[in-house]
Amino acid sequence: MDKIAVLIPCYNEEKTIAKVVKDAKAALPEAVIYVYDNNSKDRTVEFAREAGAQIRYEYKQGKGNVIRRMFREIEAECYIMVDGDDTYPMEYAREMADKVLNHNADMVVGDRLSSTYFTENKRPFHNFGNSIVRSSINKLFNCDIKDIMTGYRAFSYGFVKTFPVLSTGFEIETEMTIHAVYNNMQIENVIVDYRDRPEGSESKLNTFSDGFRVIGTIVKLYRDYKPFGFFGLCAAVLAVIAIAMFIPILFAYLETGLVLRFPTLFCCGFIGLAAVQSFFAGLILSNMALKNRRDFEYRYALVNRRVQQEEK
Repeated sequence: MDKIAVLIPCYNEEKTIAKVVKDAKAALPEAVIYVYDNNSKDRTVEFAREAGAQIRYEYKQGKGNVIRRMFREIEAECYIMVDGDDTYPMEYAREMADKVLNHNADMVVGDRLSSTYFTENKRPFHNFGNSIVRSSINKLFNCDIKDIMTGYRAFSYGFVKTFPVLSTGFEIETEMTIHAVYNNMQIENVIVDYRDRPEGSESKLNTFSDGFRVIGTIVKLYRDYKPFGFFGLCAAVLAVIAIAMFIPILFAYLETGLVLRFPTLFCCGFIGLAAVQSFFAGLILSNMALKNRRDFEYRYALVNRRVQQEEK
């Protein structure tokens, strides 16, 4: 088992990968540097190997798929994950690793948004999207995470080996954050500088398509992790619609003694029934989610016990 493993997912990063690997070796001389290539069509692999990285491959396209492969294959006490585009200075890696190894952090977030991100990043929709995602997750999950979408993070062995990677693309960072928050893991924050990509290096993130996927991921995870909140909200909306449609029928009946719009009345009844079903579905799924949390705590304890045995 490695003491520290630096994980670098890469797709067509020949302009920057050698510098990232060399910076990582300088910042963490004892670390093993792993570059996972995701079907690059340029000289990324060649330059990374020359810089001293160990090369591995993931042939299913998408950052989420790469991270799934990394987490399955690499055994380390501390993992540092960083993008291969040289937007994150590696001098913060030591502080991030220290929080995992010596302060029991499960995940350390490299916080760009509290430093230079909004001035360095030249894509205004990315700035807006990061702010929206951060505020929505903090509100929905009652937390205070400073940067949701950052690709610069450190993880404990326990986090990596218990994190179920479901996403395939750039929404993976959102999934990681919500998983850690929901399971009450220790999350630390390290403010890091951010620099825009160098000339000739292109972002693989599509502002709109990937942005909608991130929003969809937030909704799905809120449904899965907090089902009573999700289905309770659905029940409340349906109940309001049913009541709003029923009130004119009730007033007409009080005035005339007749039900003048039976189709609307039937519709109100079905919508009200759907509201009741949604409410009880939320209750049932909430109990199931609680059981899943208990099962997770048991699995997490087993994983941590393995780390302690390795250290002995």
